[in-house]
Amino acid sequence: MEPATPPLHNSIFQNSFDYAAVGMAHMSIDGRWLRVNRKLCEISGYSEQELLTLSFQGITHPDDGARDREHLAQLLSNAIPSYSVEKRYIRKDRSVIWVLIQVSVVFTPEGLADYGISVIQDISEKKQAAQLIESMAYSDQLTGLPNRALLGDRLHQAMTLARRRGRTLAVVLLDLDGFKAINDKYGHATGDLLLRALSVRMKDGLREGDTLARLGGDEFVAVFLDLVDSRASAPLLARLLTVSSQALPVGSLNLQVSASLGVTFYPQAEEVDADQLLRQADQAMYQAKLAGKNRYHVFDADNDRTVRGHLASVERIRSALQQQEFVLHYQPKVNMRTRSVVGVEALIRWAHPQAGLLQPGEFLPLIENHRLAVDLGEWVIHQALQQLKNWQSQGITLPISVNISAMEIQQADFLERLKTAMQAFPNLPAHSLELEILETSALVDLDQVAHFIAQCAELSVGFAIDDFGTGYSSLTYLKRLPIPVVKIDQSFVRDMLLDQDNKSILDGILWIMRQLGRSVIAEGVETLEHGRALMDLGCELAQGYGIARPMAVEKLPAWMAAWERDADWQAVSLVPRTAV
Repeated sequence: MEPATPPLHNSIFQNSFDYAAVGMAHMSIDGRWLRVNRKLCEISGYSEQELLTLSFQGITHPDDGARDREHLAQLLSNAIPSYSVEKRYIRKDRSVIWVLIQVSVVFTPEGLADYGISVIQDISEKKQAAQLIESMAYSDQLTGLPNRALLGDRLHQAMTLARRRGRTLAVVLLDLDGFKAINDKYGHATGDLLLRALSVRMKDGLREGDTLARLGGDEFVAVFLDLVDSRASAPLLARLLTVSSQALPVGSLNLQVSASLGVTFYPQAEEVDADQLLRQADQAMYQAKLAGKNRYHVFDADNDRTVRGHLASVERIRSALQQQEFVLHYQPKVNMRTRSVVGVEALIRWAHPQAGLLQPGEFLPLIENHRLAVDLGEWVIHQALQQLKNWQSQGITLPISVNISAMEIQQADFLERLKTAMQAFPNLPAHSLELEILETSALVDLDQVAHFIAQCAELSVGFAIDDFGTGYSSLTYLKRLPIPVVKIDQSFVRDMLLDQDNKSILDGILWIMRQLGRSVIAEGVETLEHGRALMDLGCELAQGYGIARPMAVEKLPAWMAAWERDADWQAVSLVPRTAV
């Protein structure tokens, strides 16, 4: 006997069913469609008559069918009241789409399952955007090489394999010589083209199975696998030096650079981890630079003293903190639409008595994973709070953001020390201090961090994810950490003018952020063209050298006055608002 089609009691219900903005269907207990609406026909590509000859599993992707049947069995047994699942449909034209289905069952007064009700939404665009972001987490967007996150995975695997086989692996950090001069002379666009061409040539020079990754800028890492011993790396290193120093055609130019290589090997006499190997290779690379460039230097754990280590040992950094040699510079964050300054980012500098003003990259890596890094981070927070108080006395309300690491958050007393610091400045406006968590930080316990962020919110401290898209699991951070502000890494913004695919990826990121209700700040705005392109995509908050470089606090007022009068940026603010 044919199952009865569930009644729709009047024309209002009929119209609501037929013209709903989502797919809707009634189905029999054995899974056949009994009634479908127009939206479901549009989603599936089938006509109403065609769908009614099929079961609800008839258009389900085979790989998703078993899970769907299991949910339905639980539903029919009254074990669960309803279920919601993401799965794939195979449309009539054989294309595959993603849908979100919510299913419930109507029971008779006797408690028997009568018929099912399904609500279906096409989520293909959302899924595709999410997959793009996940792919960005592991690939360098300029060269297509593995990025730092994927390099970490491969290096861990290579270390395990080396131990198991009793073989040697080499980790090589490569920094280009003369690349900055090319960038300065011909511009970043030409520099990027050179990096792309050079990465292809260097990768072709490696053996099958070896890895070449880009850390950022003109820094690359090569991992040589399955070496008999360290001496077996010599011809591979020579080949890498040769290919990186050959002239390359870039447009109408013929450009040439060279490379300095730092090399370290694994296993070692004492156990080391992947991060230590990279730091060793980095130190050796600086020694190669000092020795004259265009060469390689092998790290020696006992005798090697790098230039950076000589300049800034851990104890020297500790002394600098005690002697108040560190200063904060501030880089503005702006709303390009309203032309308002929405805040500043505090960036540490070392006013070294002999070497002059040193950038963070010249000293912070030396205290990574050291307690001194926590002490220095605490100093930055105190200085930022003091500056907020100074501005408050001058009638200036300008939020300050500071960068913090996973190591700082995971200190047992960090929250208590943050409370103490905030209590010393009791009258500051809410959220005038913001903490930026580097996405590339290895936050091991996300639940613990989420709890920590919630506690800090009670102190009216704001939070943001920095360098979004470069870390280990971008979507995981967004889903599990209650952080309202996302800063898109500068590499995506910089490359959007050169690569339409990169611009599309950026557009996808912005779409997802709007769906999730997150504010977005674009880093790396180097030109007016970047500003216009971002405004065209609906991104109005920005930061970068094209707006302002980090500056001493006393220079901020003059910059703000000039920013308000800047006619070029006034024109950018008039770019029509994008409908979203």
